[in-house]
Amino acid sequence: MKMKKKDFLPVIQINKEWCKGCGICVEFCPSQVLILNRQCVEVANLEACTACKLCEIRCPDFAIEVSKVTEKIELEDN
Repeated sequence: MKMKKKDFLPVIQINKEWCKGCGICVEFCPSQVLILNRQCVEVANLEACTACKLCEIRCPDFAIEVSKVTEKIELEDN
């Protein structure tokens, strides 16, 4: 299995109890990381995330938190 290394892969935490599914975060994400699925936001493409935090800043319900991981993370290529 081939492995790929990427520095600074962010962690996106979504509080599903607070998310009302308005889609504002999805619209503001410049990398199309998030999708609206069944009235709640989900991470669709974490590897594309630049950790700009626009989703976190624009969420009116404070349901998203973006954190940077500062160690190398190994990801599987599919």
